[in-house]
Amino acid sequence: MLLIAVAAVRISSRSGLPSLLLYLGIGVAIGQDGIFDVKFDNAELTQVIGYAALVVILAEGGLGTKWQEVRPALPAAVALSTAGVAVSVGVTAAAAHYLVGLEWRQALIIGAVVSSTDAAAVFSVLRKVPLPSRVTGVLEAESGFNDAPVLILVVAFSTAGPVDEWYLLVGKIALELAIGASIGLAAGFLGAFGLRRVALPASGLYPIAVMAIAVVAYAAGAMAHGSGFLAVYLASMVLGNSKLPHAPANRGFAEGLGWIAQIGMFVLLGLLVTPHELVDDFWPAVAVGLVLTMVARPLSVFLSLLPFRIPPREQILLSWAGLRGAVPIILATIPMVSGVEGSGRIFNIVFVLVVVYTLVQGPTLPWLARALKLGPGAPSDLGVESAPLERLRGHLLSVSIPEESRMHGVEVAELRLPAGAAVTLVVRDEKSFVPTPSTVLRRGDELLVVATDPVRDAAERRLRAVGQGGKLAGWLGTG
Repeated sequence: MLLIAVAAVRISSRSGLPSLLLYLGIGVAIGQDGIFDVKFDNAELTQVIGYAALVVILAEGGLGTKWQEVRPALPAAVALSTAGVAVSVGVTAAAAHYLVGLEWRQALIIGAVVSSTDAAAVFSVLRKVPLPSRVTGVLEAESGFNDAPVLILVVAFSTAGPVDEWYLLVGKIALELAIGASIGLAAGFLGAFGLRRVALPASGLYPIAVMAIAVVAYAAGAMAHGSGFLAVYLASMVLGNSKLPHAPANRGFAEGLGWIAQIGMFVLLGLLVTPHELVDDFWPAVAVGLVLTMVARPLSVFLSLLPFRIPPREQILLSWAGLRGAVPIILATIPMVSGVEGSGRIFNIVFVLVVVYTLVQGPTLPWLARALKLGPGAPSDLGVESAPLERLRGHLLSVSIPEESRMHGVEVAELRLPAGAAVTLVVRDEKSFVPTPSTVLRRGDELLVVATDPVRDAAERRLRAVGQGGKLAGWLGTG
């Protein structure tokens, strides 16, 4: 099983497919009607494990989200995650009711379930598809934000008795988002404050501490009747942008946990489905998905982003990049646990819809970006890792120069680092040497920079500025 999972990771990374499909395929293959015919129908357990996995995936995504990219796109992402979700739910529910013949409660559940973009699918695709920073920022923030309002809608529609009035639902969504955001930001800032000032006995404890803070943020948000998912995403985003010790190691550890969570969650969802029951719901799922992809999603993007004057080409890409993944399938277990009539059919429709349209959208997204002539924005940022030197009251910065960095061709002296900071070692082609002021830096180099505590932040800002603007950074307005 481990070898199969590793092979799936390799295939997904090379093909551009979100790993969802491959892991779901593994689950289906070993589940009912599959090779081993494993019987598994515990929707409640699947839901609990799915929530736990989603917490890890959101934490990993938040740690890797760059605030400078998300900040300009934040208002658009919030609009898309709230007003856009409302438009998508309405249009998709109407299609499920009139085209497929579902009752309105079932149609609204499907509309809400599939209106959530999946963080795991979006993050995995964005790692391989270079897009403009504004588009990337909107997609990342939207996938982190929209789980909360969608979850509230699905629970409300799945509850026995009449559904609350629309204004009560809006108020409940706003309150839960506010509580979750407040707790997430507080947990992130307090956690970052503590980790910067408390020297842990081993460097390997920092990644564990970061993930623990993210999990605590989710728990606190959920216990306060707020959005735990929004809390964990915002807490992780604050931690990921707080210049913590061993930051790359923190992100690498979270990424590894994210892969484990994805593999386990997707395989379990594949086990839950019964393949022969999908046949009757295949074409209804395709019909609903077609309306969702070609009408509901573009309309939600157009209407919710009207105030932001986003160019039509970027709106087209945002419409196509609204990837669904494991989150809608997990949400589809809520009506099953609640005993909603026809919940089995709802799950089957959502499962088929997600698989079919992820298979279509994921691989074609790079082609569409090229066709729309939407390439990457600024050059790749430097990878900077900081290790505190408590007794010396200084910091050792490990700097990696990526391929597209404008630091390539810059001499060490032209870095113009602040007094109290110096490049002490360069590693090039697996060989290390002490640089001179005239040493020319190259792409792929790794630098060791020692900085005293008072100038540590200034030194990192200067390094990043040169990486973005070259040797003239500062005079050209960069840095």
